Amino acid sequence: MKKAKKGVKKTLKVTWFGHASFLIESPEGKRVLIDPWLENPKAPPGAKDIQNVDVILVTHGHSDHVGNTVEIAKRTRATVVAIFELSTYLRSEGVETVTGMNIGGTLELDGLKVTMVDAKHSSDFEVAGKTVSGGEPSGYVVEFENGYTVYHAGDTAVFGDMQLISRLYKPRAVMLPIGGLYTMGPREAALACDLLKPRHIIGMHYGTFPVLSGTPRQLKKNLPSAMKKRVIELEIGREVVIS
Repeated sequence: MKKAKKGVKKTLKVTWFGHASFLIESPEGKRVLIDPWLENPKAPPGAKDIQNVDVILVTHGHSDHVGNTVEIAKRTRATVVAIFELSTYLRSEGVETVTGMNIGGTLELDGLKVTMVDAKHSSDFEVAGKTVSGGEPSGYVVEFENGYTVYHAGDTAVFGDMQLISRLYKPRAVMLPIGGLYTMGPREAALACDLLKPRHIIGMHYGTFPVLSGTPRQLKKNLPSAMKKRVIELEIGREVVIS
């Protein structure tokens, strides 16, 4: 992947809306919204009324990840990216700006590179009261215009090919589920960090409900000493700059 231009700062603005929902803004103003369930129990009031979104990435078909995608996409005209099967469903719901892709592919969007990568989970959605396959679950690696690369793992267990994600894309920041039960917990996420070797580690998919009991503190406990300080515990709704 391309290197950042000389003199361009490798920084991003990141806002966590709870669960697996993030807004990432580049120095050049590109705004990427991931898994926008902005009515989750921890989301700030009015989060679903977000404006000025350029790209929406959906990792899989479960309702706690598709969330408010349809209404936000219709309002903002953001480009929506999802695995092909899920993209056809979103189009049937009136999302005209959706682009389908598949695992291993890279999509270039106005200076960004979006690569869909594997995840170990399930994926479905409901249509007329029936459960329908949503294709394979996925994660995303996004390279921003300044060369900053972020890996959002989606819902997943730890898996050995995270080493390949590290080798190919060298993610500077990673967003990993740590809640347990439906995804990996802190112990497994710590192993994922060892495979990925990021500069910044952000836990997600925890605390939304009592059963998602993993915490950043537990994640730190399971990390090697050299990695403990790389964990960033985000406050929901508060924008932070990572470099």
